[in-house]
Amino acid sequence: MTNDARVARGGRVAVIAALAALLTAGAQGQGLGRQVEKVRDGTVRFSFASRPDVCGDGRGNIGSRNDRRTVSVSGGSRSYSRSSRGEWEYDCESGPVRVAMDIADGHVIEVRAYVGGRWRAGDATDLGTVGVKEAVDYLLDVVAKGTGRAAGAAIFPATLADSTVTWPRLLALAKDDSRTRDARHQAVFWVGQAAGEKATEGLKEVVGDAAADRDVRLQAVFALSQRPRDEGVPALINVASTSKDGQIRKQAIFWLGQSNDPRALKYFEEILAK
Repeated sequence: MTNDARVARGGRVAVIAALAALLTAGAQGQGLGRQVEKVRDGTVRFSFASRPDVCGDGRGNIGSRNDRRTVSVSGGSRSYSRSSRGEWEYDCESGPVRVAMDIADGHVIEVRAYVGGRWRAGDATDLGTVGVKEAVDYLLDVVAKGTGRAAGAAIFPATLADSTVTWPRLLALAKDDSRTRDARHQAVFWVGQAAGEKATEGLKEVVGDAAADRDVRLQAVFALSQRPRDEGVPALINVASTSKDGQIRKQAIFWLGQSNDPRALKYFEEILAK
């Protein structure tokens, strides 16, 4: 074989290899959805890498290593009083995120998320560990855009994924009137969480915000959240925009996220776009 022939053959091999790589990448992107579709009735499980700060006990209690005071439970949260914060330590195990989905007649009807732990033996179809992007794409593009409670429940595990910014897609979902109310509400909540983190980055308390008065001010923020929307939402936005206390500001943003008000969503978008 001449040198020219060898070069030509090498070029054809390189092109074929590149095309194969593209086809493989595309197949992987669609692979999770296709595998799930094969299960008409039953439970499907899969796992993916979580953010470094995310940890859990494998039983549905999911929190952050950055703040041991709050334990999230399947997307909700409960905070502990100041007096109890030093009396115990949360046994927080690193990822992965584990998702279990119940399927009936080809439709996802329930989504459960865990971090850490291990799967028990059972009749579920275990798809093993999947890529982060593939998992997030499936949860947000397929399940979260479906119907029923599962649509809202799919959002929480997607927010735990490693090296992934989800808020732009959640913002779009929150604005989409064709989606379920539960899915839109969950999307607003998690966009609010992202906005809260960004809005309070680097904030330090100033002398005028005495720590001894914080509980009273937090209660006042809660009281604003209970007022009629036309009164409460603008007031909360003002607190979130002007308070020099990072915790007060973050609490105001939390209650704005619970309001499901378009003005709150617009405020979150402004914060996150900066």
